[in-house]
Amino acid sequence: MRRVPPPLVLACGALLLVVSCGWSRADDGEGRMPGAPAGVTAAAGSATSVHVMWNAAPDGSGVRSYEVYRGTTKVAEVAGAQHMVDVTRLRPSTRYAFTVRARDTMGRLGPPSQAVQARTPPVTAADRSAPTRPGRTTGRVVGSRAVQLSWGASRDDRGVVSYDVYQGGAKIHSVGGNQTATVVTGLRPGGRYVFTVRARDAADNLSPAGAPVRLTTPGSDDGRNTAPTGFTAATRLSGGAYYIDLAWDPPPADGVITEYQIQLDGTTATSLVWGGTPPRGRAHHSFYAGASAGERHRVRLRARLPDGTWGGYSAERTVTTGG
Repeated sequence: MRRVPPPLVLACGALLLVVSCGWSRADDGEGRMPGAPAGVTAAAGSATSVHVMWNAAPDGSGVRSYEVYRGTTKVAEVAGAQHMVDVTRLRPSTRYAFTVRARDTMGRLGPPSQAVQARTPPVTAADRSAPTRPGRTTGRVVGSRAVQLSWGASRDDRGVVSYDVYQGGAKIHSVGGNQTATVVTGLRPGGRYVFTVRARDAADNLSPAGAPVRLTTPGSDDGRNTAPTGFTAATRLSGGAYYIDLAWDPPPADGVITEYQIQLDGTTATSLVWGGTPPRGRAHHSFYAGASAGERHRVRLRARLPDGTWGGYSAERTVTTGG
């Protein structure tokens, strides 16, 4: 069996919860299923959620997606480029065991990882007091696709359960309340980022954001591959009103895209946000365009990428109601 160098060495060194580094594979030979993901950790994010992370598979491993299990129940499935997920709708004051399995491009499911446990804290219904703002936040670039952040601990009358990391206005990462440092991966070369950290308690009260940290990853990325492709737009009449029907192919990204911004006639008209895992393949959306026929509209859209930044706009399409 060929030995594969363990990835994300910096991440494993910086994250206190990671107990093992690397990523196992059954074999690199053709016809063998992927091995068990390594470096799996779980930390309560609130009284009803747990943040599960694992080491990314090596390049060329053929992993298409990951499946996350709570006991024997599958609770999440994410793209192969993603290696973290928030498991929600859990019970307070309950201990859970999680495993992760990799599925390859041929559809074969590998063995489960080592099980890790996390206990959700109790809920205090009367707790309406948010944690204090995290202390001084600092950061440094550790590669073209990763940065390391650290911050001062927040205070809370019931205890801080987790810290959420935001890029712009998008939450992109979460760690346990006993951590004040993390490595954020899945970034783009040449990207300009603004990170902030907020503390969360068991009642889901969020602190104010800490001071922003601005970092630029080395390298270059012209953004050409960040725009949705195959974009089409058409109008239809339904119930006396006109709607614009959109369809597109999501851009390739290191993770799952859950939010799109739709621009109508040069102005942001609406946002599309999937609450759970978005559908695979071609995406579709319809929105109200008024009751008058003969109105001409220009429409395009862009995706919020998994690193929290906005990608490029799709091609612009022109439609006419009743046309």
